[in-house]
Amino acid sequence: MDRILSPEMESIEAVEKIVNYSFVNKDLLKEAITHTSCVDFPSYERLEFVGDSAIGLALSNHLYLVYSKLEPHELSLLRAANVSTEKLARVALKHGLYRFLRRNAPSLDEKVKEFSEAVEKEDDPVAYGGLVKAPKVLADLVESIAGAIYIDVNFDLQRLWVIFRGLLEPMVTLDDLQKQPQPVSMLFKLCHKHDKRIDIRYWKEGKSSIAGVYLDDECFGSGRAENKDTAKLIAAKEALGKLSESMPVEMVTDEGSQEVELEVAKRKLFEICSKKKWPKPVYSVEDGSNGKRFVCSVQIKIPTEEAPVYMKGDERLKKKEAENSAAYHMIRALRCYNYL
Repeated sequence: MDRILSPEMESIEAVEKIVNYSFVNKDLLKEAITHTSCVDFPSYERLEFVGDSAIGLALSNHLYLVYSKLEPHELSLLRAANVSTEKLARVALKHGLYRFLRRNAPSLDEKVKEFSEAVEKEDDPVAYGGLVKAPKVLADLVESIAGAIYIDVNFDLQRLWVIFRGLLEPMVTLDDLQKQPQPVSMLFKLCHKHDKRIDIRYWKEGKSSIAGVYLDDECFGSGRAENKDTAKLIAAKEALGKLSESMPVEMVTDEGSQEVELEVAKRKLFEICSKKKWPKPVYSVEDGSNGKRFVCSVQIKIPTEEAPVYMKGDERLKKKEAENSAAYHMIRALRCYNYL
């Protein structure tokens, strides 16, 4: 005989199926899918607070272990992109989580509908946002569900990540960010290239959030908005405008040039191997005896091939540049022979 479930329990079981996790304490999930507009049950605000931090820490652990060669600013960009309001809102949309949110606020439905229609019209996924701003309620919902899971697994961060990472996939990569550069990422790249220390500071003035971009303790841009992330974008745009007068921005923004590809080729090759589940690339110095110029090679052991795929790069002034050159030629070879 089929079970007869209440609409509330139907929603709970549907969300459990989406996240592929059965809650021990069902009330946690019930709270996680209850909006503040409902007054008959505690809303998701406290769980959202916990989930926001838990996802960020779990993702930080993942990025640190997987991307062992990335610089701190690159890790920060990846973490920000994968837990942004935009990303989490798209997660909620993709998995249909909003259908199960208990709410008494029709205005939310209109915002979500507008966002959903805009996303459907996109040709490709957008890392940093399209024409319609992502409704914060969608991101809040994902964070609150993550918080509920985190508490239900007795604050086991590793278990949370095993359960939750599937929702975040496909995760935003540095390659994605370069294809769709955003003011903040462009700013970090530009300053890193010119050895400038960048610091984004925040403060409140009434209901407004203020963001300031500081380079070596000098303010180059500021932004004001209700939303902290929006204020940061405004400040980054202003700082880029001022810095472009004294720093060449072209090297950061011209993603089609060979020079930019060379600069990031080693990282791109690492991401390719990680995605394909191939062993990590192995680099060797072929020539650098004079201590002034280097020639490097790279090998990849592709499981379907008996011998490793080998590629030699061009002569470069620095070892890192020589490794990037080898990686660049390897990527071209892999494409040529239909490995990619």
